[in-house]
Amino acid sequence: MSALLDSFRDAFADLRDAEAQQLGRGRRQALEALLADGLPGPREEAWKYTPLRALERRSFAAPDPAPAAIDPALLAGIPAPRLVFVNGRHDAALSDLSGLPAGIEVQALSQVLVHGEPRDANFLLRRYEQRADVFARANAALAEDGAVVRLETGVHATAPLHLVSIGAAQAGDRAWHLRHFVELHNDARLDIVEHQLAAGDHANLGTAVLHLHLGQRSVVRHARVQDEAARASLFARTDAVLARDARYQRIDLELGAALSRHELNVRLEGNGAQLVANGVLLGDGRRHVDTRLGIEHIARDTACELVWRGIGEGRSRVVFHGGIHIRPGADGTDAALSTKNLLLSADAEVDAQPVLVIDADEVKAAHGATVGQLDANALFYLRSRGLPEAQARRLLTVAFCREPLMALEDDGLRQFLLARLDAALATALTLGETA
Repeated sequence: MSALLDSFRDAFADLRDAEAQQLGRGRRQALEALLADGLPGPREEAWKYTPLRALERRSFAAPDPAPAAIDPALLAGIPAPRLVFVNGRHDAALSDLSGLPAGIEVQALSQVLVHGEPRDANFLLRRYEQRADVFARANAALAEDGAVVRLETGVHATAPLHLVSIGAAQAGDRAWHLRHFVELHNDARLDIVEHQLAAGDHANLGTAVLHLHLGQRSVVRHARVQDEAARASLFARTDAVLARDARYQRIDLELGAALSRHELNVRLEGNGAQLVANGVLLGDGRRHVDTRLGIEHIARDTACELVWRGIGEGRSRVVFHGGIHIRPGADGTDAALSTKNLLLSADAEVDAQPVLVIDADEVKAAHGATVGQLDANALFYLRSRGLPEAQARRLLTVAFCREPLMALEDDGLRQFLLARLDAALATALTLGETA
């Protein structure tokens, strides 16, 4: 058995409240499935481009029970309401849930496990049957905290809810696990901003799973900024289910971590459900960035629009899998996927794999993928107007990455994300020029 799986087994033995809410059996089944199947290898299609050989040789201890000291300045730009987790554990001192309207319930999972009803934590019993679900299984066995959010029928949250996960340095390498659950009843509306940040340099491993259920005609706008430490490893997964006429809009910025992977799975189960999911993948240095989409159109007249941009700089590797499956009976589907990628270094690599499976009639569907370099004519034009080559390259790269963010309806959120993206690009391109 690998050192990584050994450390997961040891962490399970030390779990606090492993039997809380009668979840012990489900947790143990997830761990046993993980240990029996082991880690996926390069012949596993879902992990073909993201090898785990180096990671499986590492061991990770559970986070130190003593809370890590966090500089409040790290949260200066993140207003209330916010729920903050440090190394996978709720930090009440840094959290602030003031300003929540009536009809919205926000709790830390650790509080639900102690004080809630057993049914409030039923989502923790979800089973993952595939070997490829390795880190979802680890999360199912080991997660002790996260956010539990429920909106009653017709409730509109006026301010975004910020879910903040901070990876912090502690003695040795640590592994933390978060499990979120967000449920909107019919005609509800919520904006979510996920922040995955770093407090200092560390080489921790984190897993995060978010379950999202949208009732009929409900709306969720969801932004996620992943800006973990340069040596961290992060495995995130989002599973969303959309009922009739529900609308889910999200934007992902993958800006940090040495190894990161995000799996976005969306089931459009109700007629007229809509998904807009865009993102930017920034690879620089020796970073490995992996994003995997699995979109299932199940009902009639559903729609998805997916616009993704990738940047490969230094010796990085960017992996993108965009899977769309239009199932039998999903007539009237309108699905579109675009992934465009820039190679800014001869040593970088981009693997883009759009997949479209159509098992229904009367649908409109298209997908496309490109990998290339900056337009030589555009670069020449800017230089002919007096811009130095480095500045011209930065300008074109920033413009290339902005398109996915233009779909955001909230101008304030769009400007916040653009600022984060511009800062990350400036750092990455500057390092690339000096390498």
